Amino acid sequence: MLLSLFRRSLSCRKRLCIPQQIIRSNSTDTPGYNPKREPWLTPTMVLLGFVPIFTLGLGTWQLQRLQWKVALIDELEEKLQLQAIALPKRINLQVLPEFVFRKVYLKGKWDHAHSMLVRPRTREGIHGANVLTPLLREDGTTLLVDRGFISKDFDLSSIPQETGTVEVLGMLRTSEKRNTFTPDNHPEQGDWYWKDIDAMAEFAGGEQANVQPVLVEQIFEGHEGEASARIGKGIPVGRAASVDLRNSHLSYVITWYSLSVFTAVMFVRVMMNKKKTRGRQMPR
Repeated sequence: MLLSLFRRSLSCRKRLCIPQQIIRSNSTDTPGYNPKREPWLTPTMVLLGFVPIFTLGLGTWQLQRLQWKVALIDELEEKLQLQAIALPKRINLQVLPEFVFRKVYLKGKWDHAHSMLVRPRTREGIHGANVLTPLLREDGTTLLVDRGFISKDFDLSSIPQETGTVEVLGMLRTSEKRNTFTPDNHPEQGDWYWKDIDAMAEFAGGEQANVQPVLVEQIFEGHEGEASARIGKGIPVGRAASVDLRNSHLSYVITWYSLSVFTAVMFVRVMMNKKKTRGRQMPR
């Protein structure tokens, strides 16, 4: 009886016993088994490798734009140093862009009936508008003149209106570039938000009244105290004889090149981590 129980217990132990070589083995020691390796070329790696090249190209392009803008500003500032010229009776609009920022001398009478206010504008923290008035020249043609800034406390009916012959020193300009946030002009309501020279010339009478779509910004050569006095009396104050072209290309260059370096470093670190991971996955 005892012998029978002993044999039965021994048989159960044999069935539950796991061979020692199976316990010590693992998946990497199994013949014919290769662990799955992550491929080198993944969408993430492609993106990380492309971004540094793309941003480097953008930085180089902005650097070229910076050089072009600096050269343009230097050229325009040289034009401002030239002596003022008198404009012909009929102005060739095709070559007009070549004379932008060139000083000109005008003489004539203001057409106050077609004056326009372009707003909002600011000057030294004061809110207001710019006054544009057609100037009827002695040769019978009319040009548009941006006479300068007035405070919001004045309007077209309250500013002084000269009726005699005036002399204007200014510089040639072109239409403003309207951005996405600038509202539409409404000439019929007297609402002007940006300088659309063609539309302003039509408002002043157009070709039938010999109005040419040419804009001259009047230059103010006085000191700041004089300018404040004029603003207090509602007299338009012209602008300084300077080039006001926006030049932010240097900040773009720094931004794109910095992003290129940052993403390149990130790409190298990811590559090194993948190399280490593949090394640990290699069979021994």
